[in-house]
Amino acid sequence: MATVVLLGTLDTKGIEYGYLRDQILEHSSCDVLMVDAGVLGEPRTPPDITRDEVAEAAGTTVAQLAQANDRGAAVATMADGAARILTRLFQEGRVQGVLGLGGSGGSSLVTHAMRALPVGVPKLMVSTVASGDTRPYVGAVDITMMYSVVDIAGINRVSARILSNAAAAIAGMAESYARPLPDTGDKPLIGATMFGVTTPCVTRAREVLEEQGYEVLVFHATGAGGQSMEALVEGGFLDGVLDITTTELADDLVGGVFSAGPDRLEIAGQKGIPQVVSLGALDMVNFGPKATVPEKFQDRNLYVHNPTITLMRTTPGECAELGRRIARKLSAATGPVALFIPRGGVSAIATEGGVFHDPEADAALIDTLLANLGDNVEVHDMAQDINDPRFAEAMAQRLVALVSERSRERMQA
Repeated sequence: MATVVLLGTLDTKGIEYGYLRDQILEHSSCDVLMVDAGVLGEPRTPPDITRDEVAEAAGTTVAQLAQANDRGAAVATMADGAARILTRLFQEGRVQGVLGLGGSGGSSLVTHAMRALPVGVPKLMVSTVASGDTRPYVGAVDITMMYSVVDIAGINRVSARILSNAAAAIAGMAESYARPLPDTGDKPLIGATMFGVTTPCVTRAREVLEEQGYEVLVFHATGAGGQSMEALVEGGFLDGVLDITTTELADDLVGGVFSAGPDRLEIAGQKGIPQVVSLGALDMVNFGPKATVPEKFQDRNLYVHNPTITLMRTTPGECAELGRRIARKLSAATGPVALFIPRGGVSAIATEGGVFHDPEADAALIDTLLANLGDNVEVHDMAQDINDPRFAEAMAQRLVALVSERSRERMQA
């Protein structure tokens, strides 16, 4: 039997959680575990795992949290305790899905705990903030956010329908998760990064890798995409990384909307995972609609990629700094790393005649990068642009060789 964990603050949302529990038990074959992470009043629905147990998992007590009279600190502490509780339940095989309700505070608490679970475990958050920027809540894992439309304050004709839908959704996901998937074999897993302007390269490289018996997971380099790939590296899921599209570094440097944080391009090196890296889409920084581009950038080379995304060409100075950062990150790698340089252009719009064609900026990027690389980095300096099939095939074949060599070393150890 699949078990759904209902996690939240049963002092302020107890009635609504009770409604969810009844809906799941009445309309599915799932069992329900209710976890209380509230610290204010008494729970309005009896929990299966009490707030005292959650606080204890965080190394404190509810009384101490209440005495401190710091709501923000209490939410953060109970979130940590809830994450430990969920992790334990998962290890015991007692969670096949998690559902939460909340406003900004409740969403922060519940999604923090959800992020402790592996990718694939169903996670559904019904939230008043789900129509805005959900990245702080979702992070790099597979949390589904459902907008509550009305505030989560009682059961009415609108909230009843939305909560019923949520209950049905998590029950269906949990029941599906409890069933084994068809055997997909044990092919080595490769993570690859892609953007629209590097799609032909990634597509051809993926085809080559699949022909060689690899399974390729492609990540859209939108900040969360890079973080997701590196979370899988951190978790030991990937055998190699084909980091074709390192554009998130440009957004982190300049302040674009697709930053993956300052640690991007470091995890694979720290873990010693074979990685083949290129300079895909480092010619651009990403913003939203053109009207949202900061005033200080209005005189820059801007290109409307689509109605929701505006691209800005990186300058020679920015490209030189990107070269320094990439060199530092790759030079610190403890495993095999190969860098492929596409002299013909780093994106589909940076080739000769393209709107972002800028030989001076490209030279600043490449020259600074090469001048600062450590001896551990294997360099492949190629005349083609990044989307040339020959460039893609060379990257893929080199990664195959590096992963195979690492596999042989492990077998001999």
